[in-house]
Amino acid sequence: MQILPIYSSLLAIIFVVLSVRTLRLRRSLKISIGDAGDNRMLRAVRVHSNFAEYVPFALLLLYFVETSGASPVVIHGLCLLIGRLSHAFGVSRDNEQFQYRVAGMALTFTVFLVSSAYLLFVATRDGT
Repeated sequence: MQILPIYSSLLAIIFVVLSVRTLRLRRSLKISIGDAGDNRMLRAVRVHSNFAEYVPFALLLLYFVETSGASPVVIHGLCLLIGRLSHAFGVSRDNEQFQYRVAGMALTFTVFLVSSAYLLFVATRDGT
């Protein structure tokens, strides 16, 4: 069974939730573009944007890891889903929960670094 389609689907649902949350806030605050200096809008936009910036590249790396024959434990162990949820939770709060933000970024960067190291190892082992 492939693992990445499940994570991709869950992350896509989270992306839609973050998108709808941002759109609803824009509508309620009557802000069509930018954040108009409103901290709630700024946080919603940054949570949504940060997710959009990091998740696609992380999923691409995980796709390569999965298709190169990595153990399912590696894919599950990289915890991209938990990292992105943690980051979104931490940054979304007016009184920011900084430990969640840091944990989320640490898990996301771990996905990047471990996936990259694994892929480089596989590529050099195979003589590619």
